[in-house]
Amino acid sequence: MSVMGSEPRVRDLAREAVALMAFSAGVSIAVALVVVLAYGLGS
Repeated sequence: MSVMGSEPRVRDLAREAVALMAFSAGVSIAVALVVVLAYGLGS
């Protein structure tokens, strides 16, 4: 076990990974909605 504490804990890495996935999903949904709305307004 590291005494210096410079290495991030697994729990912190998992929290960052979940936050990144949530952000990515939100951006993907937003882009999909914009595309659907733009297609709906264009026709």
